[in-house]
Amino acid sequence: MFRSFVSLALVVLLTTMSLAEDAKVPESIARWKKEMDKFAAADQKHPVQPGGVVFVGSSSIRMWDLKKSFPELDAVNRGFGGSRLEDSVYYADQIVLPYQPRTVVVYAGDNDIAAKYTPEQILEDFQEFETKIHQQLPETKILYIAVKPSIARWKMIDQVRGTNKLIAEECAKTENCEFIDIDAPMLGEDGKPRKELFKKDGLHMTDAGYVIWAKALEPHLAN
Repeated sequence: MFRSFVSLALVVLLTTMSLAEDAKVPESIARWKKEMDKFAAADQKHPVQPGGVVFVGSSSIRMWDLKKSFPELDAVNRGFGGSRLEDSVYYADQIVLPYQPRTVVVYAGDNDIAAKYTPEQILEDFQEFETKIHQQLPETKILYIAVKPSIARWKMIDQVRGTNKLIAEECAKTENCEFIDIDAPMLGEDGKPRKELFKKDGLHMTDAGYVIWAKALEPHLAN
């Protein structure tokens, strides 16, 4: 009887601890657990060698065919669509730091702006990301790709450029941190986003869009 009571009490305690632990993680971040489990399974099957390049961020990263853009690059794609910069901050312990990369390429902020985050809030998340990476990997280079001007979110262009300005300034004063500006190359003569660079949704990019990104990024990937 006593043993059964103790067992029951232990189960209740462990369940309570688990729930308390889960409660610490906002649902907006906890929803990526399945994605993280997939990455962990991929790491088990094909362990990532240290010293490579990790691409992390939202769907523009997830959908990027890195082998096509950078056939000689030792790169791993850890983008997860719909994510915000704060998600990459939270999960950096799982999808960046363990790989000990020489370079981290990050594209995030697009969905943040759509969710009404201010440029200042996004800057704070970027600063947190930079700090988290450089506390453990001070020599790792962080390459932040500017939030892109898109057809679907053109009405938010002021917030996009405000965010880019703040993060560009942050990178300029931070060691091993570089800002990759892709704004102007994605605009046509009318000053609007070039239609051929985007899929039908006006948000996600075609191969032509990734050609522009790869060209802008490539010089910064050299050792």
